[in-house]
Amino acid sequence: MNKTILSLAAGLMLTGATLTGAAVAQDYPTKPVTVVVPFAAGGPTDTVARLVAEVMSNDLGQQVVIQNVGGAGGTLGAGQVAAAPNDGYTLLLHHIGMSTAPTLYRSLPYDPVADFAPIGLITAVPMTLVARKDFEPNTLEEMIAYIKANGENVTYAHAGIGSASQLCGMLLMNALDTQMTTVPYQGSGPAMTDIIGGQIDLICDQTTNTTSQIQAGEVKAYGVTTLSRLGNLPDLPTTKEGGLDLEIGVWHGLYAPAGTDPAIISKLEASLQKALTNETVVSRFAELGTVPVTAEEATPAALTEMLGSQIELWRAVIEAAGVYAD
Repeated sequence: MNKTILSLAAGLMLTGATLTGAAVAQDYPTKPVTVVVPFAAGGPTDTVARLVAEVMSNDLGQQVVIQNVGGAGGTLGAGQVAAAPNDGYTLLLHHIGMSTAPTLYRSLPYDPVADFAPIGLITAVPMTLVARKDFEPNTLEEMIAYIKANGENVTYAHAGIGSASQLCGMLLMNALDTQMTTVPYQGSGPAMTDIIGGQIDLICDQTTNTTSQIQAGEVKAYGVTTLSRLGNLPDLPTTKEGGLDLEIGVWHGLYAPAGTDPAIISKLEASLQKALTNETVVSRFAELGTVPVTAEEATPAALTEMLGSQIELWRAVIEAAGVYAD
């Protein structure tokens, strides 16, 4: 009899918890949702976030507000979300840096796996090699030869430790077995300004931050880091075509703090998937040289798998390069 009563009680508790979760998801959100972008406004990740947030706002019936919290290669913003209440009102939209931080930062104040609840992947943005307009090489093959011949006399810009442009630069120098002089900036915007102004030679950055400059002729473009050419930049060869072993795409994902109600995660997942099939988002992504992920990839399971595998991949790359933030 006692066992029966305990079993019934446990069943009622479980049912109650399920109903509570369902009720929370049904009511959620009742106020604006903040999505922290751990980089400066106007950068490539910020562009992706604002396009997605606008559609999610309409779907959720509450404003999805972008908050830019830059600094320390994205770790300040990520740390802020890791410490936020797990009520679904503070989210993180981060890029590939989520997987590099555990190795780059030896005293990282959060665990990218344990302290976050993945919601889904968003897109994988190709990268492009671009230079000041009067940079001497005119083709990808000439650029490779020039860097090998001039080494540290070539200046390479990046948007700070842990940024996508820094990571691409590491892979580029590794592929060429040649070191350039790296110049860190506080974001992609200032770095691109100096490329356009002729103060810096070269940068490898996301198409979301380079496409308009390439099309306007403000920079000299050499190659794209994908296996196939891009529809919006059809004349730009792939790095593989130029004999360069450099393939990298900057994936983006959406996260909530660990412990967020699974029912809320499911509602955010569904809203994200709607955003990624929105005609305006698809069209704008195409203009920027990227595409939304599939519905199967815009899921917690897919983002969890991506994050885990990428942490291992970049650990080997960063340890081999010996580059650390602290």
